[in-house]
Amino acid sequence: MAFSIRLTEDERKLATAYADLHTMSLGEAFKQALFERIEDEYDVVLGEDALNDYAADGYKSRPIGELWEECGI
Repeated sequence: MAFSIRLTEDERKLATAYADLHTMSLGEAFKQALFERIEDEYDVVLGEDALNDYAADGYKSRPIGELWEECGI
C-alpha cells in the first residue's frame, strides 16, 4: 500500500537527513518510525494493564521461583 504525506520544507529536510544518516530511504524511515511508535504505545498499555492487575490484587507478589516452576524452568 502506498500513501503520500505533506511536509513543510523544514520537515522534509529533517526527515531526509535522518534517512540519509541511517542509510535508508525516506519511506523506510517513516515506516520504521511509525511502527516503533505503535510498539511503544502498545508496551505502555500492557504495562498499565499489568500495574492495574497488580493493584487489584492488593500489590501482592510471589517468589520468582514459583514463576519459574510454573513455566517449567
